[in-house]
Formats: sequence, structure tokens, C-alpha cells
Amino acid sequence: MADKAILYDSSKCTACRGCQVACKQWWGLEADKTEFWGTYENPRDLTADTWVKIRFNEISNGNGGVDWIFTRQSCMHCTDAACVKVCPTKALYYHPLGFVAYDKDLCSGCGYCVEFCPFEVPRAKGNDITGIRKIDKCRFCIDRVTNDMEPACVKTCPTDALIFGDRAELVAIGKQRVQELKGTYPNAYLYGEKELGGLHVMYVLTQPPQVHGLPVDPQVPATATAWQDVIQPLGYGALGLVVAGLGLNYLVARANANKEAESKAKVKVKK
Repeated sequence: MADKAILYDSSKCTACRGCQVACKQWWGLEADKTEFWGTYENPRDLTADTWVKIRFNEISNGNGGVDWIFTRQSCMHCTDAACVKVCPTKALYYHPLGFVAYDKDLCSGCGYCVEFCPFEVPRAKGNDITGIRKIDKCRFCIDRVTNDMEPACVKTCPTDALIFGDRAELVAIGKQRVQELKGTYPNAYLYGEKELGGLHVMYVLTQPPQVHGLPVDPQVPATATAWQDVIQPLGYGALGLVVAGLGLNYLVARANANKEAESKAKVKVKK
């Protein structure tokens, strides 16, 4: 099967946030409490319940005015993915269509994917009392794309800033679009063609990657490779340690909660 991908064209994006809404609606994600931050970004960042957002930036256009820079922020579905390398339970894995799939039932909440992702995408959500948590991120609408449908974010985009298809075809489309933009945007660039073995979410950028808030040369940390080579071969032994650690975390958290409750009760009795 040919690898599938998404191509995001920042020059066509109007920051309507339709992709954000479509993602939440399709996956039934909870709303995040927001407030006015003094910018056009809302919510401020990705969360375990917000898997895609549009970032906003202003830069000088050299003529006394400013240009608005919009950038999609979500999982990049790397071919060489740090999150897959470090996941001890194989909750994160490569789908035959090329993207990084996720089985939430297998997630131990260890958080290694959060630490090692060069794009800072996976986010954790858990219970402070039990210490049990899960990680979440974009699922590439696996239920849609495996049934000949577009991802929800692509389906809702009114300007075709997001398009979906075979990755090889999107690379060609992205390169052609970059050439069309060079006259107006000399720094136009196709981001993701080769980065980290090739991303399955590629970007047509009008400015250098750093202006869009993207790493210029993303790399899998050396410690992530060491983790895969040394720790993962332990298999279920490592998983057992994770489970034991979660159990200890739960007991300690409950003990602290009980102590706090007893302390409050004593204060009330004294009064």
C-alpha cells in the first residue's frame, strides 16, 4: 500500500480553525477552557483533548507593516519517529499506510513520548490521586482513512490549505507550489519531504521553519535510540516495572491524600 500523507499549505490557510473544530467533533474530545491571551491563539497550546491547532505569528514585511504567519500544530507522523522508538508497550506503532498509529489501551502513561518528541506533540492527561494517566495525540483519523475517507481536518478545510492523498503525489504537489510562491516568498520551502525520514504531514512554508515555530533540523535524540536498543528488548519485564511503579505511585498518592484529609479533620475538631 502506498503511504498516505497530509499536505498543509500555509499560504492558503486563513486560520478559520475549522480543522480544530472538526477534529474535536469527530473524536468526541472535551473542550479546553480558554481565555483571551492577548494573541489570536486559542487554545494556547495542544492538550490531551486538543490534537490540532493553528499557531499565529506576526513578522515585519519590511515595508512598515506586518505579515500574518499561520502554522498547523499537530502530530507530524514521522517515518523515523522518536515516540515509536521509546514506547515500552508498543502503544505507538507504524501503520501500514505510514502514519504513527496509537492504541490507547496499551498506553502505560510513562511519558517517554512526551519527553523525546522533537515537535513536542504528545500530551498527558491523568488523575492526580491515582497517578494513572494516558497520552494522547492526533490519530490521523485511522477510522476514516482506512475506509477511503479524508481525515476530518482535511474534509472541513474551506481553502484546500489541507489536502490528503498518496505521499509521493503530495511531495510533487508541494514542490510545485513552492516554486509558484518563490516570486512572492523567496524563502518558500517544502518541509517534511526528508526530515526524520520523511513526514506524513508536510508543510508548504512561506518563511523559514523557525519563523513558523518548527525545528530547522529535527532529530531523534540519541537517548531515544539508546532506549530502543537497551531497554525495549527487556519486553514484558520493562512493562512489569512500569506497572509496579504505577502501583507504588497510587499507594503513595492515596496515603498523602488520607493524611491531608486527617489533618483537615483535626483542624475542624480543634475549632
